[in-house]
Amino acid sequence: MLPVKEIFPQLYQQTVNMIYHRPVVKWLRSHILLLSTLILTGNGLYAQDGHALFQANCASCHSPFKDVIGPALKGVSERIPDKNLLHEWVHNSNKVLASGNAYFKGLYAKYNTPMTAFGSQLSDPEIDAIIKYVETAQPPGPPPTANGTTPAPEEDNTLLYGILTLILAIIMFVMLQVNSSLKKLSDDKEGIPAHEPIPFYRNKVYITFGILVLFIVGGYFLTEGAIGLGRTKNYQPVQPIFYSHKVHAGINQISCLYCHGNAWESKHATVPSLNVCMNCHAAINEYTQGPKLIREDGSEVNGTAEIEKLYSYTGYDPKTGKYTKPAKPVEWVKIHNLPDHVFFSHAQHIRAGKVQCQTCHGPIQQMDEVKQFAELSMGWCINCHRTTKVNFPDSTGAGNKFYSIYERFHNDLKSGKMDSVTVESIGGTECQKCHY
Repeated sequence: MLPVKEIFPQLYQQTVNMIYHRPVVKWLRSHILLLSTLILTGNGLYAQDGHALFQANCASCHSPFKDVIGPALKGVSERIPDKNLLHEWVHNSNKVLASGNAYFKGLYAKYNTPMTAFGSQLSDPEIDAIIKYVETAQPPGPPPTANGTTPAPEEDNTLLYGILTLILAIIMFVMLQVNSSLKKLSDDKEGIPAHEPIPFYRNKVYITFGILVLFIVGGYFLTEGAIGLGRTKNYQPVQPIFYSHKVHAGINQISCLYCHGNAWESKHATVPSLNVCMNCHAAINEYTQGPKLIREDGSEVNGTAEIEKLYSYTGYDPKTGKYTKPAKPVEWVKIHNLPDHVFFSHAQHIRAGKVQCQTCHGPIQQMDEVKQFAELSMGWCINCHRTTKVNFPDSTGAGNKFYSIYERFHNDLKSGKMDSVTVESIGGTECQKCHY
């Protein structure tokens, strides 16, 4: 019998060539795929870093597209072409204001809110990454089409798909009944004895399908309920006294720590005692010059009447300027509640971490009635710890001296192995750090 290479010489040669070149082709394929991946993802890494930095440091006061507490940041590189000046503004805004720069003085006069001085917390390359992100960020709406028009938003077809699924399920059951009827006719024609039809509630197919549906639907709602257990995002109760943070912290620029001083040095921020309120309202007994106070339901609030409620709780008589009745506590409704097994320290975040109040509580200085801004879930906290950088001491000695004990991170920073240290790097995502 002749060998294969003599019977089919061309086919044999092609097969040999394919086997011989297979390692080369495999090597090229893997390396081309790797190179393509690096090219496609490499450009997005820098922008992604800018997005993470923006969310961690700027999002509480700024948006790329609209004015919030501060101005919209998109176009900032055109408004401030001097990059060094922009860096200096982020590092030390008070120094720039003291230099008499007209543009920044105008910003301060317009928004009446000082810019947070980040110091060494943000490096110049990190500031550039944030600028690149805000300049290239796109608004959440759909992009314009080729002719310049904006397409209509995509419709949510969930209900339609649900109805179609129900119709298909009904058709399936009808076809099962048709199949059963045809089988019965066939058996009757061939003389095969017919069996009594099984009621639907004893039919194994129907029972199995019903159990699957109940399992899927029940599992979905059980999972959603378990995930949302204890979360009260947007919870906004009516308080005994209408206290407007917009008037106090926003318009009158009262520091958060003036009322919530415990946040600087203890676990709880605490609700201020009434004597703190009376430091001002012993003299301010009317609300006449501020903006209208509006509740969430749209009703208007009489500010003077709310001050009188304060007097009734403290027992203060504004006519005589004396406390004539015994004081009674205000039954404030607590808004932010964490589970008992979760440890959270305001001092660790506000004082050591230099976290702004707005990071967790949202634009509090714009709220008349306070609500829970963030979901305060474990995932929400961990994501913040993964992106937030600690005030790690640099070569000049600036920064939190506590972190000087982390010798390994100092060596990694000097060698270029690390460019910054996040809360996660120092154990901020370890279970025992937040759970008893």
